[in-house]
Amino acid sequence: MRKAFICPTKYVQGEDEILNLGYFVKTFGKSALLIAHPDDVARVKPKLDATVKQYGITLIESGFRGECSRQEVARMLDIAKEHGCDCTIGLGGGKAIDTAKCVAQGEALIIVPTIAATDAPTSHSAVLYTEEGAFDDYAYFKQSPSVVLIDTTVIANAPVRFLVSGMGDALSTYFEARATSASYSNVNAGLPCGAREGAAPPAKGTNAAMAFAELCYRTLLEDGLKAKAACECKQVSAALENIVEANILLSGLGFESGGLAAAHAIHDGLTIMEGTHAYYHGEKVAFGTLAQLVLENAPTEEIEEVLEFCVGVGLPVCLADIGISSITADELNQIADKTCIPEESVHSMPFPITRDAVAAAIIVADKLGREFKERV
Repeated sequence: MRKAFICPTKYVQGEDEILNLGYFVKTFGKSALLIAHPDDVARVKPKLDATVKQYGITLIESGFRGECSRQEVARMLDIAKEHGCDCTIGLGGGKAIDTAKCVAQGEALIIVPTIAATDAPTSHSAVLYTEEGAFDDYAYFKQSPSVVLIDTTVIANAPVRFLVSGMGDALSTYFEARATSASYSNVNAGLPCGAREGAAPPAKGTNAAMAFAELCYRTLLEDGLKAKAACECKQVSAALENIVEANILLSGLGFESGGLAAAHAIHDGLTIMEGTHAYYHGEKVAFGTLAQLVLENAPTEEIEEVLEFCVGVGLPVCLADIGISSITADELNQIADKTCIPEESVHSMPFPITRDAVAAAIIVADKLGREFKERV
């Protein structure tokens, strides 16, 4: 059996860590293309100025326009070529990070998230959009970022909702990796280019990935509520440090080398409902996780544990929590149809998947969530 595992070359996390950014730039050369929204640059400008001065580097600001589109990637590449940049920095949220991945193409890439809302910073993939913001395509690269640099002081000062959303994304990691392992499905680490020319042979997940996924879940249960409290106070505590690591590193390694299953596919299905568009990725994934547990008929104790965690930290547990106050049978079938398209990760579940089963799981999960909220 062929197994595969993929991860960043370096992961560094700590208070005021952006002050050390120049050190990592110098491992590649003297200059870096900085792909970041001007608002994110402004948030950390004193630290950027300090690291430039201390390490004698040059940061070429790109004036990132906010969308990871083919046109914006091409513009960034022109700037990097014009200034002879030695490496690429993606600083900010998901769009800036994904644009940096597309520009770097798997080489000399430093990722500096300013929020801990998803597990994307460690991955070797990106999502491309049109200039209008519609989905375009997925992009995969030969390796994960060279450096992932996390400044927990910046994370602690970001809106709390981002951290909680990251916990929602991380919540699915163990359950999806468990399902993928049970079904012997392939994982992203072994097939970086999908079905395209030059793709690597498919591979299964490793025991290491499963261990990361399990640790991710345990960390959420143990430190999630305490980390939220620290973020509300804009303080870096031990619990917040642990949750940042869980949201970004443990979940990132767990999903990419452990596999995705029903939770993320149900998230994708739910996006057809306009009401969900105001909610973050991780918030919808949290409900998708509950629906996956119903789909696989998980033990009642496990479902209750997940419900208690979600309600405790403020994650959605029912459809109304993600903007769906009512749903018709036709809408439910459309969600289930999108969830079940052939290329979706729902087919990594260890049993045959049908539209009716997915639709039923969504309705039952919604009922369980509403009833749990009424009890607490």
